[in-house]
Amino acid sequence: MTEKQSGEPESSMPDEVWDRFAQDSERDIRTAGAPKEPSARARMVTERLRQQDARGEVPPGWRTGPAWQETNGRAARRRRMWAIVGVPLVVALAVVAMKPSLLPGDPFGTGADEGADSTAPLTEGTRPTAAPVSAAPGTPTLERPFADSPAARYADGAEGIVLPEAKAVGSFSEAQVAQALKQTKALLVDANLDPKTLLGGTPETVLDKVLDPLQPGMVADAESWLRKPGRNHDPLTLFSRFDPDEVRLVGDVVKTRGRTTFEAGREGVVTIHADYTFVYALAPADPDSTEVTRTIVRRALELELVDPAKYRVTPGRLVVVSHEQELSNSACRVHDGFLHPQFPSQAPVEEDRSGPTTDPYDLDRDIASSGAGSCGTVSRT
Repeated sequence: MTEKQSGEPESSMPDEVWDRFAQDSERDIRTAGAPKEPSARARMVTERLRQQDARGEVPPGWRTGPAWQETNGRAARRRRMWAIVGVPLVVALAVVAMKPSLLPGDPFGTGADEGADSTAPLTEGTRPTAAPVSAAPGTPTLERPFADSPAARYADGAEGIVLPEAKAVGSFSEAQVAQALKQTKALLVDANLDPKTLLGGTPETVLDKVLDPLQPGMVADAESWLRKPGRNHDPLTLFSRFDPDEVRLVGDVVKTRGRTTFEAGREGVVTIHADYTFVYALAPADPDSTEVTRTIVRRALELELVDPAKYRVTPGRLVVVSHEQELSNSACRVHDGFLHPQFPSQAPVEEDRSGPTTDPYDLDRDIASSGAGSCGTVSRT
């Protein structure tokens, strides 16, 4: 092979190939007009392809070589995943862009998680990370007793006590743990939400069906506290109660927020933790009064379901390990077994307020950190 000055190699195309090309060209002349003589390069390529075909060789196709063939399956799977995941993700991001409050935990710091301007109800999945904010302190009314308060978005009554999914723990079956969780809810409802209890009655479900009568002093003490309240035996440590001669409940809703968790305790024990805040709207007992205030009660309970095969307990009843409470907007130095809310029109009660100023809606704060046993000031109700 010699190289021409044009830079194109001289063809060594066989006569039979050239004859076939000539015949094809004559046919094309008759059907398509003026002939288009192939270049020497075109003739060379044609011959090379003919010889490879005669030897059974197939050259790699364009964009289908070994590298593409190896990765093609993985790339297709990635594309399918984006087709399925990509569109919902974009839609979700667009929705969040229009309403960031749909994201839990207020990641953008908008304060919309519990702000007064939001209307979506709050549910408790994890412990809050910051105190909620309100647009303004607001004044509660008979028509809107929870206006301009974080409680406006709390759940109504027992709907705010959402139990975790039960599972078997140690020697206890899933059904036994589920029953213990239901008893925990029954205790919370009877002690803090039942209208009879709230207006000074006896929480019979707690005493007769939930607490273990074999726990030394527990049930007997609670019953005696209700009969004869006092500084060192105050039923408010377990129950929320108001004096019906002093106040009346506004509407039939108590706002509730909190959570229940459980875990394996010592051998033969399931430990249940319940931490809930209850917000009560109240008016003076005088039916003609339109003044409204709020009292906030937060309770943290640690209960145990104990294996009767290992300990002396009543099967199916709960043992109280600890109970803490924070009572906001209630007289500190009165121990008559009732909560006594302060109304704006009343003259402030002179008390020793040596305790700290606290936000009763800050659920990230431990009760113990607010100065247990002290009398402080609430920043809002």
